[in-house]
Amino acid sequence: MTEKTRAFPWGPAAATGVGSMPGEDAREAARTVAGELESPLFLPELPARGPGADMVGRSTGLLAELYARLEPSGWRIGDRPGRDTRRARAWLREDLDAVEEFTQGYEGVLKVAVVGPWSLAAALERRNGEAMLGDPGACRDLAQSLAEGLRGHLAEVRRRVPGATVVAQFDEPSLPAVLAGRVRTASGYRTHGAVDRAVVEETLRELVAVAGAGGAPAVAHCCAPGVPFALLRRAGFRAVSCDLGLLTERDDEAVGEAVEGGVALFAGVVPGAGADPAGLSDPAGTVTPVRSLWRRLGLSPGLLAESVVVTPSCGLAGASPAYARAALAHCVRAARSLADNPE
Repeated sequence: MTEKTRAFPWGPAAATGVGSMPGEDAREAARTVAGELESPLFLPELPARGPGADMVGRSTGLLAELYARLEPSGWRIGDRPGRDTRRARAWLREDLDAVEEFTQGYEGVLKVAVVGPWSLAAALERRNGEAMLGDPGACRDLAQSLAEGLRGHLAEVRRRVPGATVVAQFDEPSLPAVLAGRVRTASGYRTHGAVDRAVVEETLRELVAVAGAGGAPAVAHCCAPGVPFALLRRAGFRAVSCDLGLLTERDDEAVGEAVEGGVALFAGVVPGAGADPAGLSDPAGTVTPVRSLWRRLGLSPGLLAESVVVTPSCGLAGASPAYARAALAHCVRAARSLADNPE
């Protein structure tokens, strides 16, 4: 692996957030992200604002020629853009306005998150109340709609922050369940069949191509056990974000092959929520699990700073604003510690 093929746009000793932040104030969230992080920054998500600001609702607002409305059971495909679609798009515009305001002159990486096609298919209902996951044709239509909407979204972010390298993160928390056939039907008594891994991989590859049209790498985020590292690497992802505490020694071989294959590890090692920001006082101790993983894998310590990005274990929506701010700052300190003392 040469230095040229391994280079990542965020540079060594990097730290970032996963995506969600607490509260309802988009300007305050953007101010916090821009103030505590260096690169990559990220476009904050504020699910506390309600429907349309949640992870799934936000992504339905990006879909091209597909619309969703909120039902008691969850988000469901509708015939036309209604109040819920308009609200989701309005929240996103507000978020983009705030980030644009606080990134004037910024020339680093800006990460934007969207729910990936398979987790979206598992969460979004067809008109009969069953998940789109149960209909291969619906899954194809959904992925194509998401690809078109994402293309426009990324272009808009680049227009607003012209100096930034815009990186797309695909949130796929349901991907292991989709691959294993564990996504339950509407009745709860059955599960949808496992989706063929080749179909999953090809669909993801098509989305990665959209995200990388400007030459930027794509990130896959999965905060569930059983992250399919090998599949994600084959699909073209240059980085995988996960909760490091959920990895087991069974994952070691796949993680090692991914890193040696030029994939960065966004290591979730900082607690996603906590009552006392003062508890974040040991940056070196925070990244001890990363060093332990590296030793188990037999990887060169010199790869740590360039191959690992330090993040919270998952989103920070459930944290207090003070803790979220402290957690991001702690990620930065922990990443520097990792670079200064990789052994």
